Amino acid sequence: MALAEFKGIDKIFGPFVMLPFIEGVGYDDVVEVFGSDGAPRRGRAVMISDKATLIQVFKGVEGLVPDNTKVRFEGRGLEISLSPSILGRAFNGLGEPIDGCGPVLGGMRRDINGSAINPVARVYPHDFICTGISVIDTLMTLIRGQKLPIFSGDGLPHNKLAIQIAAQSRLVGVENFAVVFAGIGIRHDDAATFVNSLSLSRSEGNLVLFQNLADDPVIERIATPRMALTVAEYLAFELEKHVLVIITDMTSYCEALRELSIAKGEIPSRKGYPAYLYSDLATLYERAGVVKGRSGSVTMLPILTMPNDDITHPIPDLTGFITEGQIVLSRALDAQGIYPPIDPLPSLSRLMKDGIGKGFTREDHPSLSSQLFAAYSRDQDVKALADVVGKDELSEVDKTYLNFGESFESTFINQGKDEDRDIGDSLDKGWDLLSMLPVTELTRIKSEDIEKYLKKK
Repeated sequence: MALAEFKGIDKIFGPFVMLPFIEGVGYDDVVEVFGSDGAPRRGRAVMISDKATLIQVFKGVEGLVPDNTKVRFEGRGLEISLSPSILGRAFNGLGEPIDGCGPVLGGMRRDINGSAINPVARVYPHDFICTGISVIDTLMTLIRGQKLPIFSGDGLPHNKLAIQIAAQSRLVGVENFAVVFAGIGIRHDDAATFVNSLSLSRSEGNLVLFQNLADDPVIERIATPRMALTVAEYLAFELEKHVLVIITDMTSYCEALRELSIAKGEIPSRKGYPAYLYSDLATLYERAGVVKGRSGSVTMLPILTMPNDDITHPIPDLTGFITEGQIVLSRALDAQGIYPPIDPLPSLSRLMKDGIGKGFTREDHPSLSSQLFAAYSRDQDVKALADVVGKDELSEVDKTYLNFGESFESTFINQGKDEDRDIGDSLDKGWDLLSMLPVTELTRIKSEDIEKYLKKK
C-alpha cells in the first residue's frame, strides 16, 4: 500500500526532483512519479532532511512540470521477486524480466539493499573452484567464498573471459553450483553475445542473467549489482547452492556513482569520485563469503576496466584493498594473440594457499605453482637483459629460460575460448614446461615430486 501521494514538486534538476520534507519517508524508499501523461516513472529517495526530500527518477525527468507532477511513496525499498524458478531467467537492471517468460511467481519479494556479512559469522574459505582456465586454476586459484576481481582495460577480451568462466566454472564434486551474471552499462552487441553464449547454461537452470545497457538511465546501474547479489544470497543461503557472481563492468557502476554524486552537489574526492566510493564498493564486495551454519556460499568475480590502464586509479586501487587478490589482463600479451591475456606476475590470489594441495587439488600444486611463477619471472628478467646485451651474450641457462617463457605463454597461458582444462591437465602442462629446465633450477619443488612427476616426461 502506498504511504502517501503528493502533487506538485519544488524543483527539477538533472535526474532529480525535490519535494518538501515528508514525514515517514525513509532513505532508498521506492517512489512513483507521474507526469502529465499519467505514465508512472519509478524512482527512489536518495536524500532526506528536515527541509527537503530528494528523489532520483530512473527513467529521466523529461516532460515533467513541477505544478502538475505527482509523487507516490510506496513505503518500501527497491525489491526483487525471488523463487526457485528464478534460475534460468534473464532480467534488466531493475530486476524486470526480459526473457518473455512473465513475472517470477510463487516466491517472495526482498529489498535489494542487503548488508555485508558479519565478520564474526564468516567461515574461512577453503574449497577450490575450477574455472577451466589453466593460468587461473594453477597460479591464482579461485576459492569458494572469495572476492577475486579481474583488472582489464578498454579493448581487452574481458567479456569473452567472463562468458567462458560463467559457462565452465564448477565446484569439483558438487552439483548444486549456480552462476549469477550481471552486465552493467554494456553495449547492445555485448548484451546479445551474453544472451547467445550463456543460453545453454540458462536452459540447464543454473544461471541467472542481469543486463543493464549503456543507453539505459544511469541510475539503473546503481541497482544492477545489488539485484544480482540479492539473488545470489537467496540461492546460496536459502536454496543451499554455491553461487559464483560475475559482474562486468564495475567501472561503469563507479562512473554512475560519480555522475549522481556530482548531480547532487556533493564534494568530490580523487578524480571526481565521491569520498564514500570505498565504503560503497565494500557494501557490495563484502556480501560475498561463506557463513557459519549455512550450506551455500557466494563467490564474487567482479570485472573492471582500468581507465588508461592505470592500476593506481581509484577504482582498481580501492577494489584491491577490499578484495583478496586480482587477476590482471595484459595488453602486451593480447597484442601477441594470446588468449586469455592474463599476466601472472602482477596477479595473485591471497586465499590460494589454503584451497590447493592435498585434499583440494593435487599434492604437487603449491610447489609447482611457485616454481612456474619463479621461472616465468626469471624469463622476464632475461628478456630485459637480452634487449641490452643481445641473445648471443646470454648463458645457456638463460637461453633455456627464454625458450621456457615462449612455451609458457603459447601453451599454458594461451588456450582456446572454448577449451575447458581440468586442474589435472593444467598441472601436467606445468610439469611439461618445467621439464625444459635443468633439474638444478627446480629449487622450489620437493625431490620426491620431481621424481614422481618428471619421470613421466
